[in-house]
Amino acid sequence: MLNTQFSGNIMSNNLSYNQVYDEINQHKGKLLTPFQHKTLVKYLQTNLQREYRCRIEIMLLADAGKSQTQICEIVGCSQEMASSWIAIAATGLAHKWNSRPIGRPKIINNQFLERLQELVKHSPHEYGYAFGCWTAQWLSKHLAQEFGIQVSDRHINRLLKKMGLSTKSTSTVCD
Repeated sequence: MLNTQFSGNIMSNNLSYNQVYDEINQHKGKLLTPFQHKTLVKYLQTNLQREYRCRIEIMLLADAGKSQTQICEIVGCSQEMASSWIAIAATGLAHKWNSRPIGRPKIINNQFLERLQELVKHSPHEYGYAFGCWTAQWLSKHLAQEFGIQVSDRHINRLLKKMGLSTKSTSTVCD
C-alpha cells in the first residue's frame, strides 16, 4: 500500500485514504501507460513539495477514473489546476510533472533591484534626461531599455516602498 498522505481533504466523496490509495495503486490505463503510472506512484512516495505532489495525485486519480470534481475534492486543488494536469496526462506528458516551475515566474532579480535603487539615488540628468526627478513611469521605461523587462509603474512604486525609497524627494526641486 502507498505510504503517503494526500495534499487535500477527503470529505465530500466519503472515501477513506485507504480507498483512494487502493484506487491509485490499481492502474486502469485510462490516461497513463503502466510505466508512467509506476513512476508517478514511486515519486509520490518521496518527500515532495505540496504543489508537485498535487500534480502527481491529479494525474493518478484521473488515471483511476475519477472525475475532475472528485479530484479537486480529494486533492484540494482548483478546477483549473486539475484540468491542466489531467490534460497533460492525457497527452502523454505525465513525465513533465516537475519540468514546469511552481508559481508565477520571477522576472525581477537582484541586479534589477540594485539598478532601480541606484537610479533613484541619482538625478535623471546624469542619464541624459531633460527632467530632474524620476517618476515610476520613467524608471519603468529606463529599466525596460536596460533589462528588457517590462514592469508597471505601480510595481516600481511597490518595489521602491519595499526598499524604503520613493520617487518623491523633498530635498530636490524637480524641473
